[in-house]
Amino acid sequence: MSTIGKALALLDSLCELDRDIGLSDLARLSALDKATTRRFLVELEKYGFVEQDGETRKYRLGAAPVRLARIRQARFPFASVAAPFVKALADAVGETVHLSEFAGGRLATIHVEDSTQAHRVIVDVGATLPLHATASGLAFLAFLPKAEADRALARPLQRFSPETVIDADAVRALLAETAGRGFSVNRQGFETGVISAAAPIVAPNGRPVGALAVAAPIARADSAKILDIGERTAAAAAAIAEKYYGTKR
Repeated sequence: MSTIGKALALLDSLCELDRDIGLSDLARLSALDKATTRRFLVELEKYGFVEQDGETRKYRLGAAPVRLARIRQARFPFASVAAPFVKALADAVGETVHLSEFAGGRLATIHVEDSTQAHRVIVDVGATLPLHATASGLAFLAFLPKAEADRALARPLQRFSPETVIDADAVRALLAETAGRGFSVNRQGFETGVISAAAPIVAPNGRPVGALAVAAPIARADSAKILDIGERTAAAAAAIAEKYYGTKR
């Protein structure tokens, strides 16, 4: 990995934490020696990508990524264009709805509308969605060119729950089902007790750029309901793509 790659991987490790972290712990988490970690942190801090608490000497994410995110959102307003559709879908189905975008080789959540019900699925903004184990990931993979989907399935597939499908051929069967009906269904593949349906958001060139998903407690969504939710999700995803790319044009 290049020096820049290592520094960005260090920043990525910091982003995944919900707390400040000290130098030694961050070095251990990033599999780097302390001297290299300190050198990277000094440079990242200089440009505002990390901050160090003056009292605890621990590190946290800085403000620079927020500034860059705002610039990108102003130029490519994917999340803001999609937000009304995400809200409308959440209101219609009564469950948590989340929007994801593919960037840097990962599918990550960028917007969430929580269900108003007391018993609901919690999805965190910024959460990475494994391609083989989530409805969003399956929807995204199903509409990629086959060679790209095969590359994603060639690496070892991690198990997240007892129901996670980790056999590549079995995942391909799920992708064929997804492509055929236009949306995916994932039953407890990522988290026990959760069922999800998702549809890809597809650019005019035919490539998926992200996914729209509904996540519900499995006790509240039988087969008929989840298929209805899937159809609603596919329609909302298509509306987002039409609005966003029409706006860009």
